[in-house]
Amino acid sequence: MPELPEVETVMRGLRPALEGRKLVEVRAFRPDLRQPIPEGFEARLTGKRVIGLSRRAKYLLIELAGGLQLLLHLGMSGRILVVKDSSALWMPGRHDHITFLTDDKTRIIFNDARRFGLVDFIEPGAGATHPLLAKLGPEPLSNAFSGPVLAAALAGRNISMKAALMDQRVVAGLGNIYVAEALHRARISPRRLARNLGPARAERLVRAIREVLDEAIRAGGSTLRDYVHPDGELGYFQHNFRVYGRTGQACPRQTCDGFITQINQAGRSTFYCGRCQR
Repeated sequence: MPELPEVETVMRGLRPALEGRKLVEVRAFRPDLRQPIPEGFEARLTGKRVIGLSRRAKYLLIELAGGLQLLLHLGMSGRILVVKDSSALWMPGRHDHITFLTDDKTRIIFNDARRFGLVDFIEPGAGATHPLLAKLGPEPLSNAFSGPVLAAALAGRNISMKAALMDQRVVAGLGNIYVAEALHRARISPRRLARNLGPARAERLVRAIREVLDEAIRAGGSTLRDYVHPDGELGYFQHNFRVYGRTGQACPRQTCDGFITQINQAGRSTFYCGRCQR
């Protein structure tokens, strides 16, 4: 599933194609994805001008004139493609479920083979109370996220660090890949109990999370299966993984002679070095 860096990359790639443009045609080719497509979807969006794009956690937000926002989640296999100078004869592919045509004939296509993505409206002024956004934790790249904030969120929690960081109420936007990479950089075991993190490790972990996310965004995210940029290019941060998917390989930390181990935590694969991550 695309995580924060991938959604950030998609959002940045869409800005030149959408910001300031009018949506002259909006089409949904099926009634639902992971959940039903909102009632009046096409009519409420057609003719609206796009004011701006932003991201919250793993959600893409498209702000329209008048204050209405469109929330979009890519799910497991969703991707968004930009087609310039789209012909009136264009026909949707098998997994093209929603398209937006702008006033300069650019077509934005939401393609989702497994249909785990979703779209929803956020009514004007209701962003903070939308059910998908209301309980999200701080953005990890914002000033609202710090060592003391993280330590306070984990105080007394008798769950693993892996599970704690995957909880979107603790910190927004992280998933399996970047949790594994950040914990390795911070030298913290994914098996450590969250309540035992401590202030020093919390500061170290916050720095590691920011570092790995910044690097991943600069690399355009990680392409493992379906994720591509809006222009069709692939992300390449997967070439910089230190632990994710590297079972049995030597730990990349120069001062460590350990090897990467794979374990299962709550049904998800976890990758870490048992020698340097404590």
